[in-house]
Parts: sequence; structure tokens; C-alpha cells
Amino acid sequence: MNQVIMKTDFNFPGQQKKYQGKVRDVYTIDGKTLIMIATDRISAFDVVLPEGIPYKGQVLNQIAAKFLAATSDIVPNWVQGVPDPVVTIGKACDPFKVEMVIRGYLSGHAAREYAAGRRMLCGVPLPEGLKENDRLPLPIITPTTKASVGHDEDISKEEILKQGLVSKADYEQLEAYTRALFQRGTEMAAARGLILVDTKYEFGKAEGKIYLIDEIHTPDSSRYFYKEGYEARQQSGEAQRQLSKEFVRQWLMDNGFQGKDGQKIPTMTPDIIHSISERYMELYEHITGEKFKKTDVSSVINRVEENIVSYLKLHHAI
Repeated sequence: MNQVIMKTDFNFPGQQKKYQGKVRDVYTIDGKTLIMIATDRISAFDVVLPEGIPYKGQVLNQIAAKFLAATSDIVPNWVQGVPDPVVTIGKACDPFKVEMVIRGYLSGHAAREYAAGRRMLCGVPLPEGLKENDRLPLPIITPTTKASVGHDEDISKEEILKQGLVSKADYEQLEAYTRALFQRGTEMAAARGLILVDTKYEFGKAEGKIYLIDEIHTPDSSRYFYKEGYEARQQSGEAQRQLSKEFVRQWLMDNGFQGKDGQKIPTMTPDIIHSISERYMELYEHITGEKFKKTDVSSVINRVEENIVSYLKLHHAI
């Protein structure tokens, strides 16, 4: 049985705090450095599922590393090093309290709002006559608040500025970065025969400078369609072929779970876990155009700790 990382409990030299997100464990060193470990936890409907998915953390970390490197000419990012397939180490930033969601197509949450009759999303008007998964006339930015507990909430630019969540100058810079990153992601996806449907970016500030933080263009933070057959499927009303973790949500819904009170998470059999793992590796290969190389996970926790400590000794003189 493959070993998976469900949680970590390290104590590094200079460590000040540890934060456990839905799928990442983040350690702060000396107030200046973050160690982000992509675990094999998987979440859906804001619930962390009980079983880990082998190689999921590696898939997400390596996709994010690739796209962060490929966009560093657009906006500086937080990454300083990737000492292990599941670890990214970088600059600690003060995160903005909003996530920048950008949509090129009417899908997901936007499609559900549209189907409910709403023609305004986060202060952005939507034209009449669209159907689910149609391309929008122009990409739209639909920010959300960053909730520490519970669900993120839609918010408009006007409300962000009114509440003072972000200054006007900073927000305009975030919008410009978001559009440029989405354009680059769209071009990279097209080269792989994919459509980047929508995605989200998170930004932070350090020493008065804006940095791109967290992950970008992964199947957990983004939605992709296959370009081949897109138009024919739209015309015939078929569902689009997706490259995202939507298949996990679909499996849960098919088994009566949508994260609502009183619902029980369906049993994740070894076959289901294996199929999800295989799908994540397939996502990696489609998105990056590279063969996925499984790392040795026989003693994965020890490997991760050793690689982080070696990096810190080399770069932080611990």
C-alpha cells in the first residue's frame, strides 16, 4: 500500500507556527520564510475526505511550481525553492483578504448563479442568452472574500474598496496581474490542447511589494476543458470534458454527498482511491506535457523532513 501524507508534525529550527489548511500544512520560520507541504488530503464541498490520495500532493506541488516559474516575468512570486516533490519554500507575505477569481467561460458557480436568473456577478453584468460553458465576451474578475472558517463569499470591487479590504492602487494592480496571468495560463493551456476556463489567484505583500502566493493553474484551483470537440459539445448541449477535480465532486454527489448537514461521506474503497490517484497523475501529464515520475513513498515523512532540513541548512544557516 502506498504511503500517503495525511498530516505532518515537524519542529524545524526557528519554527514559530504551523497552520493546517484543507490540503496543505504551512510552517513559518523566523517570520520570514514559509514551508508549504502539499499533503495527500483531498477536500470537496469544504470537507476534507477521510482517505488520502497517493501522489496528489506531488501532482499539485509540481504543477504549481511549473506555472509559478513560467509566470515570474509577469509578477514576482513567493517561491524560493522546491527541495522535495511535495514541498515549496518561500517568502512569508501578508496575504490580501480577497481571492482574485477570473472566468473566461460561464461555468461552475457562475453558471449556477446565471441559471437562477441573476445577471450580475460580483458587480459585473452578464449578457442575456448565454448557456452553461459558453465563452464570455471577455474574461471577468469575480473576487471572493477569504474565509478562515466556512465558505468564501462573492464580493464586488466596489465593496472591497468600500470596506477597505484592499487599497485602490493595490486592487488595480491585482486586477492587472490577474488578467496577465490568465492570459499566460490560457496560452499555455492552448498549447496543450486545453481551455483554461476559470481560476483563482492569491496575492500577498512583503516589504511594500506585491507577490503572487500559494498555487496557480492546478486542477484544484482551476477548471480546464479539452479544446478538441468543445464547439460541437456546446452546440449539441453535451457536457464538456473537464480536467479538474470535478470528477471527485461528481462521485460524491452520485453517492449522496454534497457536504450538507446529516450527510455521510461515502466509503472510499481502495479501487476508488486508486482511480482518483490515477486521474490526478493523468491531469499532471495533460497540463504539463511531461511524464509523471512517481517518487519513492516508502518512508515519505522522513524523506520530506530530511529534504527540508537540508535546504534550511544550506540557505538559512541553521
